[in-house]
Amino acid sequence: MNKKLTMMVVMLAAVLFFFGRTESFADDWAQDHPRRVQVNERLENQNNRINNKVREGALTQGQAAKLHHEDRQIRQEERDMASQDGGHITKQEQRTLNQQENAVSRQIGR
Repeated sequence: MNKKLTMMVVMLAAVLFFFGRTESFADDWAQDHPRRVQVNERLENQNNRINNKVREGALTQGQAAKLHHEDRQIRQEERDMASQDGGHITKQEQRTLNQQENAVSRQIGR
């Protein structure tokens, strides 16, 4: 019995190691997927715009915090979508995320 248990533990550890390595590899290359890059570059740009508007006095700290929170939610949604599709997002998912970013962009103003 002891030998069986030891063998099962070793096999389980090997499987967990393999899946952990594969998932890590997928995360590394999937972040460079063109649709994900486009969405995340927009989020970074909006982050900079929010910070600039605060410096200019066009937004309060409270307004900026709300907008940053909305952007974090969009970024998390992008990650969740990508995790369900092997590290990619579909064109429709990209459109959905861009629509959400457009709404935040309008709140930031020009």
